Amino acid sequence: MLDPQMKRGLLEICILSALSRGDSYGYQLIRDLSGCVTMSESTLYPILRRLESGGYLRVYSVEHSSRLRKMYSLTPAGKAQIRSFLESWPEIEKMYDYIQEGDQ
Repeated sequence: MLDPQMKRGLLEICILSALSRGDSYGYQLIRDLSGCVTMSESTLYPILRRLESGGYLRVYSVEHSSRLRKMYSLTPAGKAQIRSFLESWPEIEKMYDYIQEGDQ
């Protein structure tokens, strides 16, 4: 089982990555991410609020079927966060390799 703190950080990057493909709304994000992670609305929306307060995404509303739909858009800071994660991947791989070697 993945450590909850580690999973939370990975979920944030996955959400930012999904938004790098285009603006979206909550239910669509859950569907888009279903190929890599199972996520409920009760997990998604607190993460979206945290990412918004951190300046990684912005929120706006559009009318859809006579209702307002909350849309999420990636900011430059969100794009930078994805780049930072990808740049740190070699370090994460080294840790993984070290852990795996000790487990054999």
